[in-house]
Amino acid sequence: MELINYLLKKLDGKLIQTHVSWVIIPSDRSFVLKIKKPVNFGFLDYSTLEKRKLYCQKEVELNRRLCRWVYLGVIPISKKGEDYILGSEENVCEYAVKMRYIDPERLLINRLNTLSEEDIKLVAQRVAQFHKKVPTFGDFGKPEVIKYNTDENFEQTKPFVGVTIDRETYEGIKERTERFYRDFEKLFLKRVEEGKIRDGHGDIRLEHVAFLPEGVCIFDCIEFNERFRYGDIINDMCFLSMELDLYGRSDLAKVYEETYKELMGEKDEEFYPLLNFYKAYRAYVRGKVTSFLLNDEGIPPQEKEQIKEKAKRFFQLSLDYLKRVYP
Repeated sequence: MELINYLLKKLDGKLIQTHVSWVIIPSDRSFVLKIKKPVNFGFLDYSTLEKRKLYCQKEVELNRRLCRWVYLGVIPISKKGEDYILGSEENVCEYAVKMRYIDPERLLINRLNTLSEEDIKLVAQRVAQFHKKVPTFGDFGKPEVIKYNTDENFEQTKPFVGVTIDRETYEGIKERTERFYRDFEKLFLKRVEEGKIRDGHGDIRLEHVAFLPEGVCIFDCIEFNERFRYGDIINDMCFLSMELDLYGRSDLAKVYEETYKELMGEKDEEFYPLLNFYKAYRAYVRGKVTSFLLNDEGIPPQEKEQIKEKAKRFFQLSLDYLKRVYP
């Protein structure tokens, strides 16, 4: 934290922390620095300086695909005596992603009450254009690969049955998911053959979409693990519409989905079953991750009650989507 405290003082900055990064916003908002924490969670490994440099470079490269105006580059941070110097290649002790500051008012999450159908159509167009250009990775669309992810989810949520998800909901989601693999195996394989498994964004969420003067910017993609970024294009696009449903804007979710479907030339009989399956998957993952917060001893009891309710909403939403395929 010595480096972080130094930069906060030098830049008169504000600190925002995630479980994997320190984000420093200078008081003049002239730029933003994002520094990766030296952590290793298995699926994510920032434990060495070399790895943090590599993933900083990947973050800039990958995010420029959908947000080239924001990602300014990777800068080294050097130590000289008691001082830290930004941009110096001598005695490098850390690396940071340098970004342009985005006004929170430009984020989709903060525009839910004023967002128009034309706005959400622009987002769908941006995602569709992106998906048409990125490379394909067919193996990640095979049923056994996708099933590995859903099986992992069910295993990891077992401790939360009776806490954030009741037994009936858990079994209902699990049974319908397994039935979907049996009934739609040929469709999964067809998607692979048609090149619909691509290197996507991996985390298209409400807080990762910004309306900038230059256009729609979708930032903060997953750079640390390809398994979480490669997949069916419907799985990539639908994270956003799942969250729109969650926040009571199913009207906009529908516009987003229909616009995307038309632009990508998707067939109804393939698009809608997969859309509900993958929205259920996304909602379940969010329910799982939210449940994990209950294990954090630093979170006060009152806040944990709110976390429980939020997780329950995600799990219920997951079941609701699957019931559209299997009433």
